[in-house]
Amino acid sequence: MRREPTARQLRLATELRRLREAAGFTSRQAAALLGVSPAQITHIESALAGVSEQRLRRLASHYACTDEKFVDALVAMATDRTRGWWEEYRGLLPTSFLDLAELEHHATFQRSVAILYVPGLFQTEDYARAVFSSRLPELTREELELRVHHRLTRQSRATFPHTVVIHEVALRIRAGDRVTTRSQLKWLLELSEADRITLRVVPLDLDSFADAASTMSYVGGLMPKLDTVVRDAPHGSLLLDSEAQLHSYRTCFRRVEAVSLEPERSREFIHQLTKEL
Repeated sequence: MRREPTARQLRLATELRRLREAAGFTSRQAAALLGVSPAQITHIESALAGVSEQRLRRLASHYACTDEKFVDALVAMATDRTRGWWEEYRGLLPTSFLDLAELEHHATFQRSVAILYVPGLFQTEDYARAVFSSRLPELTREELELRVHHRLTRQSRATFPHTVVIHEVALRIRAGDRVTTRSQLKWLLELSEADRITLRVVPLDLDSFADAASTMSYVGGLMPKLDTVVRDAPHGSLLLDSEAQLHSYRTCFRRVEAVSLEPERSREFIHQLTKEL
């Protein structure tokens, strides 16, 4: 029995429960298919217990799931034994920090919208330290440095394609002093030259556009059904994965991206802000 399932394990459990409910089976009926107790199905669907590839495929077959790629993706999740770098922080940082790192480790792409701060994966060390220093209740020096180090490690491990749309407000708000902000803007310009990164800016003078008021990250999974939306919450990241939520945030991102400046114009915009500092 697991004491603290990871977000990836919870996602697998959620998808198995959704398959069962879509097929119209009760937990008792699903248990009978495998010859186990209903409690074991409950444990599997709560991520408190794992499931073997053989049992997962049997369940998918009984649930009449004909999407072979989806089943293969679930099997990959069920049989994954990766002990990632983020495990070094277990017990030292909130679980949401570890879940986010694990999610990014398996990401195929990411799309982000930032309103108040530059996204974590694009922050300089000084900028990140300034952001964490502003948190309430105030962090101890050890906690602060752990969070900064964790963020920088996330950056070094991120190799997936990333499209980020940053509102002008996030570029102008000073997290730290003028020097920190100027260095951050220069770093964004440097990052924007990377092939895997597309950086776009939403200017303040855009008329009648409220959709840009939603900070979020859309993280691609092995297939669209396994994508995840990450929203900031008061006590850590909130992961959303229902079909309706995924559709809503895909639409939201397309709208924001559609009105943002093209990458070249965005670089010119940031360069001008840098000169103002």
